[in-house]
Amino acid sequence: MNEVTRQLKARKSVRVFEDAEVSPEILDEILECAFAAPTAGCQMLYTILHITDQAKKDALSVLCDNQPFIAKAPVALVFLADCRRWLDAYRLAGVDAPPPREADLLLACADAYIAAQNAVTAAESFGLGSCYIGDIWENREKISELLALDEYVFPAVLLVLGYPTEQQKKREKPRRFDRRYIVFENAYRPLTEAEQRAMFARQGDEDLEKTLAAFCRRKYMSDFANEMRRSVEAYLQRFRG
Repeated sequence: MNEVTRQLKARKSVRVFEDAEVSPEILDEILECAFAAPTAGCQMLYTILHITDQAKKDALSVLCDNQPFIAKAPVALVFLADCRRWLDAYRLAGVDAPPPREADLLLACADAYIAAQNAVTAAESFGLGSCYIGDIWENREKISELLALDEYVFPAVLLVLGYPTEQQKKREKPRRFDRRYIVFENAYRPLTEAEQRAMFARQGDEDLEKTLAAFCRRKYMSDFANEMRRSVEAYLQRFRG
């Protein structure tokens, strides 16, 4: 194990930060690492918004499923899947390029997520904690208005950064599933019932039915999950022509 792999394995989501600023020099280096991420055709199909306006951070904390720690985070970066930049460039060159479709959006989202993960890895190397906020998909109409987003620009993920408190540093990282249930050779296959039970047993879940029912209500069937589905489905309509 080297230092990079050690940090990748140790990294966990941080939601409580010290009251300490992240220096401009460190933030610049984190952003440069984001820019160095793999990107489809070297297009960099994303835009990054550094949210420094406290009123906007406050609003995001409410719109993203009422999570106050977002407003308190020293750094908030919104990674946008940007299907507008290259469309404008093509038209600038006189190319009659058609509007982007779902596949273009998915490619831009992939670019944004990869760049964000590079930022997370770089932040970890500076002793910074991070947390991905997928709830940026909720209330997309209000978030688009708040951030002045173009119709072909989608908020892929919100990333918050800061120095973790001692409690957060000592907090145990949630266990991952064993690789035997995640990595297959050459072809996909569903897990058997026995494998599913063994997979969750390794997580310490003894009453599987009760655990999964509660998790489904809290995550998959929750109000925020339904709102994310509504928001994304409404947005996708414009890509379908």
